[in-house]
Amino acid sequence: MSPKYVKSMALFQRASAVIPGGIYGHAAPAATVAGAFPYFAERAEGSRYWDVDGNEYIDLMCGYGPILLGYNHPEINAVTAEVQAQGDCFNHPTEYTVQLAERLAQQIEGADWAVFGKNGTDMTSWSIRVAREFTGKKRIAKAKQAYHGVDPWCVPGYGGIIAEDRAQIDSFVWNSVESLHELVKREGENLAAIMITPFHHPNFADSQLPNPDFVTAMNELCEKHGILLILDDVRCGFRLHSNGSHCSFGFNPDLMCYSKALGNGYPISACAGKRALKVAASKCFLTGSFWNAAVPIAAALKTLEIAERENLPKQLKVNGEQLVSGMLALGESHGVPLQSSGPGAMPYVRVAEDTSFHKQQALCAAAVEQGLYLHPHHNWFLSAAHTTGIIEECLQRFEAALKNCKSTLNL
Repeated sequence: MSPKYVKSMALFQRASAVIPGGIYGHAAPAATVAGAFPYFAERAEGSRYWDVDGNEYIDLMCGYGPILLGYNHPEINAVTAEVQAQGDCFNHPTEYTVQLAERLAQQIEGADWAVFGKNGTDMTSWSIRVAREFTGKKRIAKAKQAYHGVDPWCVPGYGGIIAEDRAQIDSFVWNSVESLHELVKREGENLAAIMITPFHHPNFADSQLPNPDFVTAMNELCEKHGILLILDDVRCGFRLHSNGSHCSFGFNPDLMCYSKALGNGYPISACAGKRALKVAASKCFLTGSFWNAAVPIAAALKTLEIAERENLPKQLKVNGEQLVSGMLALGESHGVPLQSSGPGAMPYVRVAEDTSFHKQQALCAAAVEQGLYLHPHHNWFLSAAHTTGIIEECLQRFEAALKNCKSTLNL
C-alpha cells in the first residue's frame, strides 16, 4: 500500500472486521489497482475530491456517473436544504413527485408517464416485469457482457445465483444484426422484451457505439414480433441527449430506465414509458419506504433545469473530445500508443494492444499518483465542472503520469 494511504488502509482494516469484503461491489479495491488507489473519500467540490488522507484528485469518474453538474453544487445544495427543512420522508408522496413525472413525460422522447425508485436496478428489474405483464411472454434478452444491475437475472458473477434465476434470459452479440436475427428466429414468439444500453460499455473492453444497421434491425424486429424494447439509460442518461440517449442513436424504446446523473448524486431512479404500457405498469407492484423522499426528487428537478439551461450534453461532448484528443496526442509524443472509445461525455482511453490490462493499470495508477483519478477498466465520466481549464490541468497531470510510468510500460 502506498504511504499516501495510511488512513485509507487503517479504515479498510476496520471495515474488514465488520463488513464482508471490507469494501464490496464496484468500489472494492480489487476493481481498480489494489494499493495504488485510495479506499475512502472525505469531501468533494466541483471536479475534485479528497480522500481521508487529504490527497486531492481531479475526478474523471464522477462517483461512477451520478455527478452531472459537479460535486457540492451550490444551486442543488440550496434547493435540497430548503426542502429538507420541510421534511423528506412522509407517509405520502409530495408534489415534487408529480412535478418530476410531468417533467420527464414532457422531456423524454416517447415518454408519457414515469415512476421512481432509488437505484438503477430498481427500474431495470421492474421494467422487465412490466414487459411480461403487457406481452404475456416470459423471456428477456440482453447483450452479452452488458451490465443491467445486481438482481439475479442480470448480476455479474454467480454467487448465490441458481439456474432458475436465468432460465428465461437470452443473449445476443452487440452490433451483430445476424445475432439479433438468430435470437428472434429462435425465441421471438416467446420474447417479452430486449434490454439494451444506448451504447455498449462493458468492463475490461472498449466501448462500442451502435451501428446504424444494428439500430434499424433492433427497431424493426421488435415492432414486427411484438417485442418491447427497454432502454437501460441508467449510466448514460442526460449526458448524451437531453431527451434521452436513444435520441442520439435512433433507437425506439417502449420503456426507458434512468438513475445516476438524474439527481446529481442524490439517490433517485426513474422508469418512463409509452402510454400503451401505462395500465400494465399500474399492475406491477412497485414501492419502497424511501422512494418518494422529497429531497432527491427536488434535486432531480433542479438538476434537469440546470442541465437544460447550460445545454450540458453539448458542453460535455466538446470538453470530452478535448480531453481525449489531448491524451492521444500526449501518448503519441511520449511513445505510448493509446486508443479511445465511447462518446466524449463518457470516454475511455487505454493503452493499445494491452490484452492483459497490466499496462493500463500501471498508467492509471501513475495518473492517480499525479492526482488524476482514472479507472483502468471502466468508462469515465465528465461533469459540467470539467471546464476547459480543468481539462488542461487533467492533461498536464496525465503527461506527468506518462513520463513517470513509461519504463514500467516497457515502451
